[in-house]
Amino acid sequence: MAETFSFEVLATDGKARRGLVSMPRGEIRTPAFMPVGTGGTVKAMYMDQVRGVGADIILGNTYHLMLRPGAERVARLGGLHEFARWPYPILTDSGGFQVMSLSKLRKLTEQGVTFRSHIDGAPYEMSPERSIEIQGLLDSDIQMQLDECTALPAKPKEIERAMELSLRWAERCKAAFGDQPGKAMFGIVQGGDSAALRVCSAQALKAMDLKGYAVGGLAVGEPQPVMLEMLDITCPELPADKPRYLMGVGTPDDILKSVARGIDMFDCVMPTRAGRHGLAYTRRGKVNLRNARHADDPRPLDEESDCPAARDYSRAYLHHLVRSQEALGAMLLTWNNLSYYQRLMQDIRAAVEAQAFDARAAEITEGWARGDIPAL
Repeated sequence: MAETFSFEVLATDGKARRGLVSMPRGEIRTPAFMPVGTGGTVKAMYMDQVRGVGADIILGNTYHLMLRPGAERVARLGGLHEFARWPYPILTDSGGFQVMSLSKLRKLTEQGVTFRSHIDGAPYEMSPERSIEIQGLLDSDIQMQLDECTALPAKPKEIERAMELSLRWAERCKAAFGDQPGKAMFGIVQGGDSAALRVCSAQALKAMDLKGYAVGGLAVGEPQPVMLEMLDITCPELPADKPRYLMGVGTPDDILKSVARGIDMFDCVMPTRAGRHGLAYTRRGKVNLRNARHADDPRPLDEESDCPAARDYSRAYLHHLVRSQEALGAMLLTWNNLSYYQRLMQDIRAAVEAQAFDARAAEITEGWARGDIPAL
């Protein structure tokens, strides 16, 4: 295991990159998809399964873990890795997005945010320093700066104010994080849908010489072309020798198009949330197991998959589980979805290494467009 945090670009194909993050708790093969473990659990999955589908790293949420069970309690119990039985790298977000989106009663100042819990209304304060302190108590390996994420569309002055505040908070987070060779703190590029503000934010964060850089404030209501335009503008402004993380994204198509623009890391609740609601991601596109067409279908979701959930269970059985609201339905479809996402990332990494990314991306996209197998 590496003693320090490092990132190496191993291959490129156009702007797509194949890299490796090395840190004391393990290596992260990039492009990487991080399953979301909001409250110390990847919903409907055992941690052994999460590792088994190919995940090198998971994401934990500072806001939710701070509220329940509490960061200090997790620290007393050995940190999040020990608490959740995940000995590999963990990235924690700063909690900023949830403070803004979930807390109806909040007050934002230069110092930080005061808000009330969406669970019981209890008052809390979140400053840049407190966010880093909580992430340290959780003992996460990659920690995110506290930022203000504005939903789109928004007025230009509001986007600029939030971006500038996020930069000042990034400086404070960097100071609070200090020197931790085996860990990393990432800055977050903000700027909404403004090209000029995105460039300004990226250049200011680059000057801070952080260990990694995220692109935030996308996938918050804007259409995909706007997101991709912002990536076209932002990625060239970020250091080529540091990892780039697109926060909260996204669909398999979002991932393919973002890798093509130089993104290395992704997270999204989509595969786990979809699994809990009867939707499967496959090489033939999305399959809704709630639909009656599957009720008498003995065929599996995908006979070529190496995931037992997709290969060994009939569509009729999965349909029954979903319609009956059986817990096993959510478990099997989440297993399938995370397996599909990790196989997609493995496919992308191999294609970049083989200098065949564009051709493979086209094949994958064509498979989605052809759609699911005909009904019986």
